Amino acid sequence: MSVQLDPYLFFTGKCREAMEFYKSVFGGDLQISTFGESPAGAHGNPNANSEAMKDMVMHARLSGPITILASDDPSDMNPKNPGKFSLSVAGSDAPALTSYFEKLSVNGKVASPLIKQFWGATFGMVTDQFGVNWMVSIN
Repeated sequence: MSVQLDPYLFFTGKCREAMEFYKSVFGGDLQISTFGESPAGAHGNPNANSEAMKDMVMHARLSGPITILASDDPSDMNPKNPGKFSLSVAGSDAPALTSYFEKLSVNGKVASPLIKQFWGATFGMVTDQFGVNWMVSIN
């Protein structure tokens, strides 16, 4: 089965700095995309489409011996770390990943349905019944 669990961290304007630090610690390849590089209006949160967010990190991925995913959180730019996190499950096994999303959704709240996205993946977000945030991505 081709499935993996990756930590996805949220920062309040310090994502690039944090991910560059993690790269210096763990090595690997760091890829960063900003909110300004995505299509206009692509985000449900209006803050993500603002001028203030255009240079902030929409998505960062550190790949190597350790995989870390991260972004700046457009909904909370308070400089104090709010301690938010999501668990991101990704892979190519569409039936398994769809089943995970459906099961996590029972008695939970779907923030974004599992649908094909502009970057090519099928992606959805859900908060499970225990308040844990999940992102499911079918590549």
